[in-house]
Amino acid sequence: MTNTPHYFIAIPLPDFLKEQYSQWQKQLKEQLSYKQWPYKEDLHITLKFLGPVEEEQLSKLQNELTSLERKTAFELFTGQLGYFGNPRKPRVLWAGVEKTGSLEDLHQEVEKHASAAGFQSENRPYSPHITLAKKWAGDISNLQELKKNFIGQHKMAVDKVVIYRIYPGNSPKYRIEASYNLKGGTE
Repeated sequence: MTNTPHYFIAIPLPDFLKEQYSQWQKQLKEQLSYKQWPYKEDLHITLKFLGPVEEEQLSKLQNELTSLERKTAFELFTGQLGYFGNPRKPRVLWAGVEKTGSLEDLHQEVEKHASAAGFQSENRPYSPHITLAKKWAGDISNLQELKKNFIGQHKMAVDKVVIYRIYPGNSPKYRIEASYNLKGGTE
């Protein structure tokens, strides 16, 4: 099972946001010490991490997720720097994502279809975010002070959900395996 490909379900970011958060990463790299800084092309909003998935189960999931195309596209705001973990040595640095009713509904729908395809339900509350860095590697951070410089609200359309396959040795390391356009979206 070690060679079984890993996947996750996500909302891809529009190019202008990938560029914005890539700029944040460049500035933050000068002041914070993380082992991993995702590539600009890999920035996204995760809806569900799947882990290793066999071909048959992936096919079943893809069929289940086609019903997402009946959902209506919506907008939300991203911005404001945040983190998970100890504020002195935060394990994940992220840009926040507004947790709207529409986003929560989309997340629940993804969970429902993933469960129907045989995936285990997530027990933790959904915390939407865009990972900018992970795996803290440095001394104590001055993150509280830095957060003041990385605010700004950016509106984005949520008009697509994708299944990404993870290619750990590649740069970028995520590739779209399937895509589902929401009603009223641009594509």
